[in-house]
Amino acid sequence: MTRRGETLELAVLGLLHENPMHGYELRKQLNLTLGWGRVLSYGSLYPALKKMLKAGWITEHVTAPEAGAVVSRRQRIVYELTPAGDEQFAKVMSDAGPTTWEDDNFDVRFAFFGRTDREIRLRILEGRRARMEERLAHAQQQLARSRETDSYAVELLRHSLESVQREVHWLSSLIAVERNGGSMRDQLSKPTETN
Repeated sequence: MTRRGETLELAVLGLLHENPMHGYELRKQLNLTLGWGRVLSYGSLYPALKKMLKAGWITEHVTAPEAGAVVSRRQRIVYELTPAGDEQFAKVMSDAGPTTWEDDNFDVRFAFFGRTDREIRLRILEGRRARMEERLAHAQQQLARSRETDSYAVELLRHSLESVQREVHWLSSLIAVERNGGSMRDQLSKPTETN
């Protein structure tokens, strides 16, 4: 299984952990909440759902169209998490290894951090920050070497550097909140500082 497929499975399990959903609603939530709007197609979602059905992580129920529904008279298939799916979600969310820090995995895990133990959140946040600090050092070296390069290429490097700096700052703030036993809700309600 590719990392992308595993990440998609985690996202589906996380969303179904909250409520049962039909395929259209599930895809819409994946696109809106997790930012996969241009990438996730039904051609990716439905094979993942079939695999998860076969593994016993989810179940499907056919529902009749709502009375008076003008938009669609088709039956809908609603997907729901099973106890085995709940266990799989908990197992995957308890992982704090290096793959959890990567770009294609971190955002999905972060979206479901509310259901993750604080120590695991801290390990993932610290790992992500270390990875981003490595990226920051590399971007700084590239920018220092690129003074004779095209000015647009230099601007793109500068933009990349600023983005990584913002993420390192953000991660450091989150780590401080976690270490102090604070609430993420309290952190989110504070006005943001600008550099």
